[in-house]
Amino acid sequence: MTEKDPLEHAAVPMRWVGPIRISGNVLEAEREVPLATYETPLWPSVRRGAKISMQVSGGIRTTLIDERMSRSILFETDDAGQALQAWQSIQGRFADLQQVAAGSSRFARLIDLHSQIAGNLLFIRLELTTGDASGHNMVTLAAERMQEFILREYPQLRYGSISGNFCSDKKPTAVNGILGRGKNVVADILIPRRVVSRWLRSTPEKIATLNVRKNLIGTMLAGGLRAGNAHYANMLLGFYLATGQDAANIIEGSQGITHAEVRGEDLYFSCTLPNLIVGSVGNGKGLDFVERNLRRMGCREPGEPGENARRLAVLCAATVLCGELSLLAAQTNPGELMEAHVKIERASSGQHPPQAAQ
Repeated sequence: MTEKDPLEHAAVPMRWVGPIRISGNVLEAEREVPLATYETPLWPSVRRGAKISMQVSGGIRTTLIDERMSRSILFETDDAGQALQAWQSIQGRFADLQQVAAGSSRFARLIDLHSQIAGNLLFIRLELTTGDASGHNMVTLAAERMQEFILREYPQLRYGSISGNFCSDKKPTAVNGILGRGKNVVADILIPRRVVSRWLRSTPEKIATLNVRKNLIGTMLAGGLRAGNAHYANMLLGFYLATGQDAANIIEGSQGITHAEVRGEDLYFSCTLPNLIVGSVGNGKGLDFVERNLRRMGCREPGEPGENARRLAVLCAATVLCGELSLLAAQTNPGELMEAHVKIERASSGQHPPQAAQ
């Protein structure tokens, strides 16, 4: 027997940013948020967006649209006809499947089913609510139990896989944006022109125009998949690492859409994130710094199952809006983005810009 390598921890710099003023159907508060990142300009960028939220009545409005976690199971049949016959019957057994799912966990609740048939293969997407957990393991266990039930009840079906990629976990797909995976949250804000001018050094017109040209047209030309944003992944990764989330879920999490328009003299700005996968309990939450961070944000409070995870989701969405707004504003001004990176990153690393060629 060989001795296992000792457990080590990778140190990632972390700072608290804020406060961010938030309102909406989940949380009314002013909260700071932690961001763990090697990209040090992210902190002042998000901080600038947070300052904007404090200048506006109501700050950033966050609306939780929906929540669900998915797992797809794969069955094999002899032909497509058998697959269709089985699926039509399985839909009528929804109440039975709900009981099976509930028996796997006291927090797992089956809320919907979807299917796709490809040849003799039947893919069934199971969607569940999972309380305060992000739900990866919970839905897999529930899916396994439901799969066993289906195989017993439908002998024409054979096991294919416990995960058929119609879920779709940690991959950029259209199905998650359409059906949702995790928390579906919209964060928006209406910013007076004077605030845009003073704090963002831009105008509502410039920001709205750049959003269309960069985030929408540019992303379309690049072949983006249900995404139209500048850098959601930056804020998501920093937030996920600081709060003990599965960081790989930023792949589907970053499939969101930024919208900006001029309303009279003001700027309306929104970030739609249909696939925010976050939890306040479960794997990754046992580390001391994660526990401290969750408590400081008010996401470890007693209450009904799911409340803390919802608070975490809307705080995450508001953080994304802060960073997205700040970056787009910076990019309306030539040279501002690179100047900030050079100044902040080289100062923090002790490096100095190279001398210009003579």
